[in-house]
Amino acid sequence: MTTLTFDSLNPATGEVVGSHPKQSADAVRESVGRAEQAATWWAGLAPAERRRRLLDYKAVLTQHLKELAGLVHDETGKPVGDATLEIVLAITHLDWAARNADRVLGRRRVSTGMIGFNLAATLEYLPLGVVGVIGPWNYPVFTPMGSIAYALAAGNAVVFKPSELTPGVGVRLAELFAESVPEQPVFQTVTGLGETGALLAKDPRVKKVAFTGSTATAKRVMAACAENLTPIVAECGGKDAFIVDADADLKAAADACLWGAMSNAGQTCVGVERVYVVDAVYETFMRELSDRVATVKAGEDYGPITMPGQLDIIRRHIDDATKSGKVVTGGPDSVRAPYVDPVIVEDVPEDSPAVREETFGPTITVRRTRDAQQALELANASAYGLAGTVFSGNARRAMELARLMRTGMTAVNSVISFAGVPALPFGGIGDSGFGRIHGADGLREFARPKAISRQRFAMPGMNLTSFSRGPKELERLIRLVTFLHGRRKR
Repeated sequence: MTTLTFDSLNPATGEVVGSHPKQSADAVRESVGRAEQAATWWAGLAPAERRRRLLDYKAVLTQHLKELAGLVHDETGKPVGDATLEIVLAITHLDWAARNADRVLGRRRVSTGMIGFNLAATLEYLPLGVVGVIGPWNYPVFTPMGSIAYALAAGNAVVFKPSELTPGVGVRLAELFAESVPEQPVFQTVTGLGETGALLAKDPRVKKVAFTGSTATAKRVMAACAENLTPIVAECGGKDAFIVDADADLKAAADACLWGAMSNAGQTCVGVERVYVVDAVYETFMRELSDRVATVKAGEDYGPITMPGQLDIIRRHIDDATKSGKVVTGGPDSVRAPYVDPVIVEDVPEDSPAVREETFGPTITVRRTRDAQQALELANASAYGLAGTVFSGNARRAMELARLMRTGMTAVNSVISFAGVPALPFGGIGDSGFGRIHGADGLREFARPKAISRQRFAMPGMNLTSFSRGPKELERLIRLVTFLHGRRKR
């Protein structure tokens, strides 16, 4: 029987990077079956043994960093330097997850309160079993490893379906893991198109799915998971806002804004797409931004648009923005497949697709606002809620704006910095999805809480959970509760 294959291409050149199997339903089922057995073995290891193997995997990834960066470059087109940065971030997250899993998830005693003073109570977080990870193409190492590393550290086995645009990266990640953990197939990669991911999501032996991709695709994955009530963590798109306050460091703000918008050709879920600048500094900020963008070149400072179909969306948004707003740089001619030159447009109406919909390209809209409060209101007027940025010289106001920004994450006087802090959870609200990867929340996302209460001794005259309970015992309970909770606080 002939196995069907598909090619991964270098989006900048169209050259074939590699060929991979479109794995059949039987192949996916077999992978999940192997993972189910491996999960039992992996969960049975002492936490120190899992930690040792994961730290060894970290070392192997580091030793192959240049090779992986080259492969990411070939399959996505992004500069090798950007590929290197995302792999380094993935390595730091793997290190944190391995070192902190037992502290976050291990068994601990919890208070029982006065009513249960005769009890001992413990809480721990146990592995789920097999976790399915469906990854994206824009950051093919950093993003899926945010789920893979934390799921493995929590004691689960992982079956990973990488994007069909970057399958080689996904295959290599699993191959390198096998060097550190040769005993069992704890981490496997299956390759294919969308139907392969659907097969993985529908398998009842998969106990959780971690998905990263568009909001529309997330809804389809959720529908597949619903067949077996399989829980899902979904990290979807964004339309992230960047606020520049009146006392911000404008040079630093312009520099960060430009990188946040244009790096990786704008193909970043937490990238900058909308900019709101307080009126008092608007002209100065725009001069800084315009001077800087003139030095940024597609094909040199960032790579091509990896997914050809995205070009149509980018072109439509640029056409819409330039018809209704004022062009600062670029325009419809900026789209020269597979590249898109930087595009900045001012005064685009807030109800336009260029402002409301995710563009996922090297484009930004900029709007002047009365003050920081209006900027915050406009930033929050979005169906998305992934991340955002605040630049301000007033630390207290900056923190308050950051707290009130309707997002899962906000960077202050920096851009996308939260992604490099392993202890911080990563995820959004609204159309940007739900659930979290990274940090303690990310570890708990791939575990199930197990609560145990143990009676240490019988409570004399207070056997409340028995049919032999009498009115005297009930009266004692009422007196105790009244003593503990019956006094009003004034």
